[in-house]
Amino acid sequence: QVQLVESGGGLVQAGGSLTLSCAASGRTFIGYTMGWFRQAPGKEREFVAAISSNGGRTKYADSVKERFTISRDSAKNTAYLQMNNLKPEDTAVYYCSAGFGWPESAVPTGYDYWGQGTQVTVSS
Repeated sequence: QVQLVESGGGLVQAGGSLTLSCAASGRTFIGYTMGWFRQAPGKEREFVAAISSNGGRTKYADSVKERFTISRDSAKNTAYLQMNNLKPEDTAVYYCSAGFGWPESAVPTGYDYWGQGTQVTVSS
C-alpha cells in the first residue's frame, strides 16, 4: 500500500503561481510512476502531468505545457507540480497518483493509488 497526501493548494489570482506537493508513505516510492490529475465541478477527471519512476521522462496535457512542471525527490518521497501563469480554467481539485505503467500514465486507470485531493482556485 502507498499513501499519498497532497498539499499546497489554495486561492490565487490569474497569472500567479502555486506549487503542489505529494508526500508518499508506505511502500517504496522509487518504483512508481507519479501523476497529477484534476477534476473541476461537473467534469471528468483529466490528466495533467506524469513523471516516470526514475524521473527521466515527463509528459503533460497540452493545456498545461510550458506552464506546469512536474518533478520528484526520491530522497523525500515527494512529487511536485509547479504551476505558473495560472488561469481561471485551471480551477479544480488536483489529485496525486502512483502507478507502475508509463504507457498508461495519462489515464486514471493507469494508477493504483490516489491522494485525497487539494483544491486550487484561480480568480480572474
